[in-house]
Amino acid sequence: MNHYHDNFAHNSLPATKLQPEYLFDHPDFEFPENLNCVAPLLDIHIKEGRGNQIAIRTFDSVWTYQDLYDKANQIANYLIDDTGFVSGNRVLIRSANNPMFVACWFAILKAGGIVVATMPLLREKELSVMIESAQISHTFCDYRLGDEMDLVSEPALQKVIYFDGSEQSEQELEKAIAGKATHFENYPTRSDSVSLIGFTSGTTGKPKMTAHFHRDVILICEAFPKYSLQPKPDDVFTGSPPLGFTFGLGGLVLFPFYYGASTFLIEKPSPELLLQAIQEYKITVCFTAPTAWRILTTKVKDYDISSLRKCISAGETLPLKVWEDWYNATGLKIIDGIGATEMLHIFISSNEDNMKKGATGVPIHGYEAKIVDKKGNEVPTNEPGRLAVRGITGCRYLNRTDKQKEYVQNGWNITGDIFRKDEEGYFWFVARGDDMIISSGYNIAAIEVENVLLTHPEIAECAVVGLPDEERGMLVCSYIVLKDKTKAGPDLGKAIQNWFKEVAAPYKYPREVRFMDNLPKTETGKIQRYKLKQ
Repeated sequence: MNHYHDNFAHNSLPATKLQPEYLFDHPDFEFPENLNCVAPLLDIHIKEGRGNQIAIRTFDSVWTYQDLYDKANQIANYLIDDTGFVSGNRVLIRSANNPMFVACWFAILKAGGIVVATMPLLREKELSVMIESAQISHTFCDYRLGDEMDLVSEPALQKVIYFDGSEQSEQELEKAIAGKATHFENYPTRSDSVSLIGFTSGTTGKPKMTAHFHRDVILICEAFPKYSLQPKPDDVFTGSPPLGFTFGLGGLVLFPFYYGASTFLIEKPSPELLLQAIQEYKITVCFTAPTAWRILTTKVKDYDISSLRKCISAGETLPLKVWEDWYNATGLKIIDGIGATEMLHIFISSNEDNMKKGATGVPIHGYEAKIVDKKGNEVPTNEPGRLAVRGITGCRYLNRTDKQKEYVQNGWNITGDIFRKDEEGYFWFVARGDDMIISSGYNIAAIEVENVLLTHPEIAECAVVGLPDEERGMLVCSYIVLKDKTKAGPDLGKAIQNWFKEVAAPYKYPREVRFMDNLPKTETGKIQRYKLKQ
């Protein structure tokens, strides 16, 4: 084994004094100093004789815990033997939700690497920014998503390894691990070694990378699921969020495995496929976004979902109407929650005993929260203000002292959301504090969409805002000033939309294009977005 260690992530962490205060004062949150999070998530099931239990199902395949363990160990052996990998290297995964994704995820951590999981929709431009920012050395990529990956030419990237997430063919990875040992000694990471880097939604310009430790991965398994889900080994989890989102990673991998349950993965999870899976595979726990719950409600009468016991919504605020319609159709209460990439997972939510419909909930086991004004002082009951949170996890931006000081103030994480807190201590969502557009569960930064639009040859100026939308929560709407204003019209609008989908992740494209002669601005030249929202 190579004894050199890549210290990039550790050296890029914010100074301790800039990090939030952590609250570990509960036996649930005590871990040994040496911890590789794969041990309590995967290896323990083999050690304790549960290897034959199902870990992952898809519509086409079944993996036991033993299958997953063997595959992860083979990939870890390959990484170390054949690819020039050293511990501490950042390794990107580009794939839809499938068992091979999960095997690669565990393998990287077993080998002492740091996982950067991404969403399949990202394009070359966004991938390049991530690879450059995190100095990523290796990539595991599903060959079906190879087109954009092949366009990346970042000097940091030493090796791209292709696999087949559909398990139909043998790509480079499958061939390379065929003869590898299924035994592997996990790298001796510490509980405060970086295990994964999550990119927040702004991935053009200089993105923000948040680092989470091995202990954080296990800490969140002791928090939200214990508080809201009470998982049991016979539970079957499913959902729609990509594993590149920490919401999806927790709900579809970490939580089921920590409690010895199983997960059902769907590569392209439409509402119909979710309902089909729930009916056929007796799913008990489902994670998805409010947009999907709205559509599921209209179709649920055609399916038997009697096995379902827990419904979780996150990614954007859950409208009261969606909650009520689902409850009236099924008798099930949707558990709403708010999390953040910076916090790793959900920190305010509810369970069936303490739910107040319409409210996001209360701080869960392991967290506390308050509402503060611009100066950090607590505001009176029911008055809107900035949400401040602290607990077992917290924000650590790599190489971004400026942003770290904005997000962490006086030891508290300031999430950028506007909430109010009622007399009983329940937290109610009011608005996003910044220009983040949350559409169908995707976080889309307005500035990011503008940056892409401004590269179009016809566009002189633009501003992007989120407009309320019944179906998606918010719509991305672009106001555009053309270089040649006579060209304005629906045809050019459509052409701009199609062009955008080619050059950036399609889910970010402006669903409304409105042409203007000029944009409203302040005397100092700042665009007045609030006027456009009206």
